[in-house]
Amino acid sequence: MTIHAQALLFDNDGTLVSSLLSVERCWTRWAEEHGITAEQFARVELHGRPAAEIAADLLPAQAVPAAVARIEDLEVEDVPNGGVHLLPGTEDFLAALPAERWAVVTSATRRLAEARLGAVGILPKTLVTADDITRGKPDPEPYLLAARTLGVDPAHCVVFEDAPAGLQAGRAAGMTTVALATTHRADELTADLVVEDLSALSALVTDAGVEISARP
Repeated sequence: MTIHAQALLFDNDGTLVSSLLSVERCWTRWAEEHGITAEQFARVELHGRPAAEIAADLLPAQAVPAAVARIEDLEVEDVPNGGVHLLPGTEDFLAALPAERWAVVTSATRRLAEARLGAVGILPKTLVTADDITRGKPDPEPYLLAARTLGVDPAHCVVFEDAPAGLQAGRAAGMTTVALATTHRADELTADLVVEDLSALSALVTDAGVEISARP
């Protein structure tokens, strides 16, 4: 299968990098500080959603702004502790792409996203974060904003995601979706193409855009 695209839009955590160890440490501490039980916490979908939406599911509205600021501080401070690393294939795949052909679209705040990306040496020319939008994934707004920023029709964009919420956002934006089975089982992911990680793909840049193929 070959996918033709003019722009490639990547989720960050679970797609380009893994920050699961850091996320687990920080959110566990955050939940304890806010008196949230493990049972309450387990009922909330964490992955691929903005922190503000997660906090709003767990706390009274008046407590949300301070709680969001706290989790951002915890996660940024934890970046140097070794909980963030590149996923297989990320470095080579991004190196094959012109800077104007791709963007990172993350549910993290800009401060946190830049800290995590900087820790692993990824410097996207275009970065869409939770600070730039009013509705997070699974709403299509983040991916539609990235397409507008790159000046590309959504129908000519490909979304790379590991989370069901992100894949839903990509589909709702009218984009082709590629799922990476890094944090969920392949059978839990609905996409045009499902692969293990970016090492399973190759990218060929042409005058018309980028051709993405699964490696044999």
